[in-house]
Amino acid sequence: MAAAAAARMVSVAGSSTVASSSCLLLKAPFALKHGRNALSFNNGRRLSKRLFSCNAIYNPQVQIKHEGQPETLDYRVFFEDTSGKKISPWHDIPLHLGDGVFNFIVEIPKESSAKMEVATDEPYTPIKQDTKKGKLRYYPYNINWNYGLLPQTWEDPSLANSEVEGAFGDNDPVDVVEIGETRRKIGDILKVKPLAALAMIDEGELDWKIVAISLDDPRASLVNDVDDVEKHFPGTLTAIRDWFRDYKIPDGKPANKFGLGNKAANKEYALKVITETNESWAKLVKRSIPAGELSLA
Repeated sequence: MAAAAAARMVSVAGSSTVASSSCLLLKAPFALKHGRNALSFNNGRRLSKRLFSCNAIYNPQVQIKHEGQPETLDYRVFFEDTSGKKISPWHDIPLHLGDGVFNFIVEIPKESSAKMEVATDEPYTPIKQDTKKGKLRYYPYNINWNYGLLPQTWEDPSLANSEVEGAFGDNDPVDVVEIGETRRKIGDILKVKPLAALAMIDEGELDWKIVAISLDDPRASLVNDVDDVEKHFPGTLTAIRDWFRDYKIPDGKPANKFGLGNKAANKEYALKVITETNESWAKLVKRSIPAGELSLA
């Protein structure tokens, strides 16, 4: 497990044999075989002195395996490579695809209420339905957007954010709210571009919401920053903020708060959040930061 966490040879779903960019935590140096889009190791060669490096690799198909029945305590959605070996959607799917495009993994399809999430404390971090006191959790009403995570990110609970009321990270991958028109499936891996960021504070913990759109959405070319969202998806940013602010109220809990003036930050700020949380994840899997109960497999 330690070796796997130390040198992530990541893969991602894709139907075409194109090269894309991904960030790999480097322990052993590597280079790209030209003409075959395959990784090979070159002894003694170092591509970068940074903690991690982005390089073009071929992304083989990822397979989804469902174990158990949906809406039961033992239901899990595992990710496998083409050989049938389990991989982690959190650790092994690459974050970066180049040109400001990122992978996004769907946990909760739009217009559904089962609170699905990556099990960060289980081997291979499958997607499962969250529980509380042994009971399955549901939102009080449907979520209106596709919701999930950015792989290879982590909100460090030991790190206070001075720009957001000194709140500490929530110990999870960064969340994404995908505003496209298509209802996706649990485990779908989408290529998205970030548009904005909301700094939600949930019981004192910082829980970033990156607003993004899938590249295959009909309106994707129209939106490239926060102002475009207001123009082409009027009212959406306010609706997202209000949904996440209020969803705990029916259970008798207080409303969540938002930092950064209660407004959505722009794309540049969203990219900053992604970069910083990717760096935190890299430190986590390198074991520079204690993992606690988190699974690095």
